[in-house]
Amino acid sequence: MSAEPASATAGPSTTAENPWPVRTVARKVGEWINRLGAVWVEGQVTQISARPGTNTAFLTLRDPSADVSMSVTCPMGLLRTIEPPLREGASVVVHAKPTFFMNRGSLSLRANEIRAVGIGELLARIERLRRLLAAEGLFAPERKRKIPFLPKGIGLITGRASAAERDVLVNAQARWPHVAFKVINTAVQGSLAVPQILQALSKLDRDPDVDVIVIARGGGSVEDLLPFSDEALCRAVSAAGTPVVSAIGHEPDTPLLDHVADLRCSTPTDASKRIVPDVREETQRVRQMRDRGRRALHGWVDTQVRLLNQMRSRPVLADPLGPIQRRSDDVEIHRERGRRAMLTLLAKDQAEIASARARLTALGPAATLERGYAVVQYTDEHGNLQVLRSVSEVADGAKLRVRVVDGALGAVVSGEPEEGR
Repeated sequence: MSAEPASATAGPSTTAENPWPVRTVARKVGEWINRLGAVWVEGQVTQISARPGTNTAFLTLRDPSADVSMSVTCPMGLLRTIEPPLREGASVVVHAKPTFFMNRGSLSLRANEIRAVGIGELLARIERLRRLLAAEGLFAPERKRKIPFLPKGIGLITGRASAAERDVLVNAQARWPHVAFKVINTAVQGSLAVPQILQALSKLDRDPDVDVIVIARGGGSVEDLLPFSDEALCRAVSAAGTPVVSAIGHEPDTPLLDHVADLRCSTPTDASKRIVPDVREETQRVRQMRDRGRRALHGWVDTQVRLLNQMRSRPVLADPLGPIQRRSDDVEIHRERGRRAMLTLLAKDQAEIASARARLTALGPAATLERGYAVVQYTDEHGNLQVLRSVSEVADGAKLRVRVVDGALGAVVSGEPEEGR
């Protein structure tokens, strides 16, 4: 040690040049521990060593929720007074004083009273933990994940060569022969159960080939099933990324793991039936669905055939060219009517044009000239030809242009004009 703890002694600090001997450190640690006094400690008995002829019994007390243990010593007489006899795996409450053994440098608890935790107390503690986990939402149905219909890999955590392992494997493989299991055998009761199950759960949860994890155990007493109501295990199952199936005990057994798991099965056999489908049932279901599909398809085809026959029996489809021919005849009739109406209109218009042309010809200057008349024109001061309408418009000697029916000739005015003739 490089320095003395401030609470151990008020002496000077140690240095590399002035260190403490081991005995001094051990004595000071022992003095500090002796000042702690007696405490009540709860734990699980994992080992009992009580040799005949000795006055002291040795126990190992373990925290079931953590990988922490301490040795406990007690008089043999105290151990003999416990009824029923204390056995490994039992939960106890110990009144003991921490003792530090200087020669070995070890710490132990010297017990003067040991009380076995009764069933009622265990159930009460489980109930308190159940209410706590429920309040945190670990039992909520909405957080539970759906089990895959046909998982490619199933992780199984159970006891070695146990009936639960056999029930799950045999029944699952009987239902689906190609199912793949990854089995991890652990302790399923006692002090080693929780840490081993936690380690197996973590390993299977990281395996990408595992789609669902089954934790299975046969029935047992309340004490035997205590690991499956452990808080650390419940929280680990809740935090797992892979769906977890609880198959603990028989129908009346309901450890807290049943409430936290994504699927609770009453027995290991029930779990095997619910994690994989039955190949015979699925084959029969596929056959039934195929038959139903075939019947439905045949019914639909028959219905469509009847509809087509009904449609083909209608006149419009029985003689599809008849309506077209009738419409073609109608078109021809209307075309002939239109042609005749157009010819009549053209003849009428041509007659009107001929009549108008005759009127125009009769009223035109040519017709007048044919009757012996002539058109006389003179040249005005601008050099333009103008029709002569009065004798006053020309003078003696003026040149005239006389137009008759078959041509024109020139003339010259001579003499005085005779008005009125």
